[in-house]
Amino acid sequence: MTIPEKFDPIRPFNDDEVKQAFYELIEDRQFSRLIKGYLPWLPKYVRGGALKMVFKLSGVKTLLDFQVKFMKPVVEAVIKRSMTDIKFGGRPSPDVKGRYTFVSNHRDIVLDSALLDVLLIKNGHETTVEIAIGDNLLIYPWIEKLVRLNKAFIVRRSLTPREMYKSSQLMSEYIHFAVNQKRENIWIAQREGRAKDSSDHTQASVLKMLAMGVGEDVSLVDSLKDLHIVPTTISYEYDPCDYLKAKEFQLKRDNPKYRKSRQDDLDNMKTGIMGFKGHVVYECAPCINEWLDDLEGLPSGYFFDEVARRMDKEIHKGYHLFPGNYIALDILEGTRAHSAHYTSEDEATFDKYIAGQLAKIDIPCKDEPFLRERLLTMYANPVRNQEEAKK
Repeated sequence: MTIPEKFDPIRPFNDDEVKQAFYELIEDRQFSRLIKGYLPWLPKYVRGGALKMVFKLSGVKTLLDFQVKFMKPVVEAVIKRSMTDIKFGGRPSPDVKGRYTFVSNHRDIVLDSALLDVLLIKNGHETTVEIAIGDNLLIYPWIEKLVRLNKAFIVRRSLTPREMYKSSQLMSEYIHFAVNQKRENIWIAQREGRAKDSSDHTQASVLKMLAMGVGEDVSLVDSLKDLHIVPTTISYEYDPCDYLKAKEFQLKRDNPKYRKSRQDDLDNMKTGIMGFKGHVVYECAPCINEWLDDLEGLPSGYFFDEVARRMDKEIHKGYHLFPGNYIALDILEGTRAHSAHYTSEDEATFDKYIAGQLAKIDIPCKDEPFLRERLLTMYANPVRNQEEAKK
């Protein structure tokens, strides 16, 4: 398939670019040091010096080949090292013959889409997902090569309003092209950046961007129907980056001008990948095409707000809650209203976990009561949101 040239600045690599991009990646000295020095638990062939030969023998010809033969074993190694288990939830996963835009809450910079890929392939889907990733994370050339090999398309940040509009228009056009012409799935987060307090809400601006990629004569309903959007919930038993988020809360409280450094972003990426997560569950709601017609004729502002509200309800209903979630809420509210969901052993385990995460935070004027409240809130908010969604 011929990809229009206008998408070249943002699209993933094409299949005929895979070989050259892979060779350039493994010859990058910084990337080589990373996989050899910091990730000793990866499969030996990934860390060894024979990657080029392995690539030649593997028969990789497409991006999907690369993901299945190279990245899937790496992600499975991450799963084995950092999770108790991972699965789709109780709702049926989307039809394997369909193509969808998965819009999910955002738990990890790297793994949200990578884990979805593994689950889709395991459940018989023919392809994985193309993913939206912000250029603020492309700190080094090897990162951009690696994510574009993993079917990432680039979201441009730090633009003027005029540039941002043009960038959003192009990205939306690409997403519609990818779903309907390339026959790819798409993953995109429901908001820019992670919800630091784990209270997940869809930004109407994300939906507006998704609707931009069709002609002006197409209704808002049909513009979103074109993408087959599936609200998706990601639930972690433990968020390995929780203490980093709590630390950021205090640093911003004490200095409103505080901004994370490049090293902070790398630390978050490394911790998110390697840190322990316990049970992980992905829950897919029905495609929103089932109810979009109900909103036909609403003014633009009300339309996107209502779509976001309904998607949030589906995402919140899809949370898989663990004892720690209920314990955190009861601690914050000073009750035992949710004690049916946990045991005294669960309480002791969670208390030890929170104490351990607090101990990892090393900052001047460390405010432990504040930091503890922030950590507990991250685990309590999914319960609050789900209870509200089920009313």
